[in-house]
Amino acid sequence: MSNTRYTATIHPSTASIPEAVWNGLVPSTEGVVDNPFLDHAFFLALEESGCATGKTGWQAQHILLADQADKPVGLLPLFFKNHSMGEYVFDHGWANALERAGGHYYPKLQGSVPFTPATAPKLLVPSHDIELQAALLSTAQELATRHDASSVHLTFLPPEEAELGGSLDWLRRVDTQFHWHNQGYETFDDFLATLASRKRKTIRRERRDALADGLTVKWLSGSDIKEHHWDAFFDFYEDTGARKWGRPYLNRSFFSLLGQYMADRVVLMLAYDGDTPIAGAINFRGRDTLYGRNWGATRDVPFLHFEVCYYQAIDYAIAHRLAVVEAGAQGEHKLARGYEPVLTHSLHWIAHPGLRHAVAQYLEDERPAIEQQQELLEGFTPFRKGERQQR
Repeated sequence: MSNTRYTATIHPSTASIPEAVWNGLVPSTEGVVDNPFLDHAFFLALEESGCATGKTGWQAQHILLADQADKPVGLLPLFFKNHSMGEYVFDHGWANALERAGGHYYPKLQGSVPFTPATAPKLLVPSHDIELQAALLSTAQELATRHDASSVHLTFLPPEEAELGGSLDWLRRVDTQFHWHNQGYETFDDFLATLASRKRKTIRRERRDALADGLTVKWLSGSDIKEHHWDAFFDFYEDTGARKWGRPYLNRSFFSLLGQYMADRVVLMLAYDGDTPIAGAINFRGRDTLYGRNWGATRDVPFLHFEVCYYQAIDYAIAHRLAVVEAGAQGEHKLARGYEPVLTHSLHWIAHPGLRHAVAQYLEDERPAIEQQQELLEGFTPFRKGERQQR
């Protein structure tokens, strides 16, 4: 695929793109990728572990743009999919509608980080050339047409990429997540001081009760994470995954590869009873954000989930002067813990005119409802009047 300015090459694996090329197109600071989920190593770990491959319905079709001098100038991580699992922006209803009408929804193309509902750019053009970003979108459309795919979906985008796609007649969708924002706090008590008295007392009680039986929490990163730590965490992860949806997406090999490739970006928080780990959460550290991902426990302890996943993440962000904690998908219970509602964005291109019209109408009706919900949720944040800064 080419025009006078660039050539687009489709890569059927992450491994076929050199790490230096991939990471050279990803936003970075002083040679370190800003968002750990965009790092070549993260995609490679998913691929080499067998978690995100053609066999699991995630066949890489990464689009790499090069200029006339064969210099890489743009990247869109992209996958052929034959299902809608592991995405967190739900389109099962769209698939059912098309198939009831005699069409086929799968395969589709998915531009995302597999199993990761964290906002990150997908139109990776270091020059921020809008024409090149638009070329990535048009190449994805052409690829879908060539392979008779029903649609292309780019999920968890920054607002500016969603705006660009909307200007090119892609359908825009919004949803809600909950993030914690650091207002320059020096301690957790500084954060608590911004909350209403009743909310402050509740959080203190939850933290006290979670660790009342002498439990402790350790933060592990880099070379401090050993295989036995991964063994313990994987047991927690499997237990939670089995109870939630029947089959966890990630396997044990993936976590070992994380430890091998990018342990310095991982923050593993483990709760111990004496020397025995009983619960844990995995986080990833970005340039200014801590991303909370998976959690699990082998013992039911009241409020331990909140302590390990939310309060310890806030403690870590304050200690390391990180601006944001992204606590993953869903969870209105996060509001009472100081996490605030924010909008997430996605783009959708649909080939079938009838389905496109129906989805466009659906999104037109859905968007005001999401915005109204956002306003309602804002009213349930625990902050004292005047303490919360506008974002």
